[in-house]
Amino acid sequence: MKNDFFKGIVQWEMPFKKLPGKVPIFYFDNTSMTAVFTASTKKVMKYLPHLDMWPVEVFPGRCAIGFTAFEYRKSDIKPYNEFAISVLITFGKRSIPGVTLMSWQLKRTFTAYIWHLPVTTEIARAGGVELYGYPKFIAGIKFKKRKEWLECHLSEGKKHILTLRGKVLPTSRGKPMLYKTFSIKDGIPLSANVNINPIEFAQRMAGAHAELDIGTGHPICRELREIRLGKRPLTYQFSPVNQAILYPPKNLLDS
Repeated sequence: MKNDFFKGIVQWEMPFKKLPGKVPIFYFDNTSMTAVFTASTKKVMKYLPHLDMWPVEVFPGRCAIGFTAFEYRKSDIKPYNEFAISVLITFGKRSIPGVTLMSWQLKRTFTAYIWHLPVTTEIARAGGVELYGYPKFIAGIKFKKRKEWLECHLSEGKKHILTLRGKVLPTSRGKPMLYKTFSIKDGIPLSANVNINPIEFAQRMAGAHAELDIGTGHPICRELREIRLGKRPLTYQFSPVNQAILYPPKNLLDS
């Protein structure tokens, strides 16, 4: 696989001696799938940790929550799996219901608060927590590919948290995308850019292209039920082959 996507980007060693690796972090060979569901804006607001974070609304009263499963087969911090539960937000000003999300789709630029971010390796957990302030914890994240579906099972210990199931779609070369992630570290809001190179990509709007099954007995399960998720996804993205670059975070209080 050619790595022209990474050409000319300078990396430096992690600022923590106990965390080997470089930043920006390069992800050379990945699979990902994302399903975006609507949720109650009022219920979601209580989980946003900063007053400048505003949920992006699809229509008044209903905001957007993203569920993304990642399989990183080759990266600067070795192979691992990850599952992101994120709230699409604007920072500093309210979104315009429907309009903001549509403009993001056209620009292929998205911003989100990382609500939960379980991973499968300690280096991924420690680096994400120490440098980015991401809410990471070690979990079981297992993929299973069937003829027409790709499944990702998320669990912690013996507790099943959720299963994300998405259609295996015909793909084509996708256009580059930018994700700006938001997190909180020591009470300070941080943002970090993620550039995505979707080598194989497909997207579907609405329909029955993805399913989310929520487990029981885990705190995340209770939170997801509380926010009153929609039954069907608003958007589904399937990318069996992609590359990514995660840049170091920026302290938003200094901007």
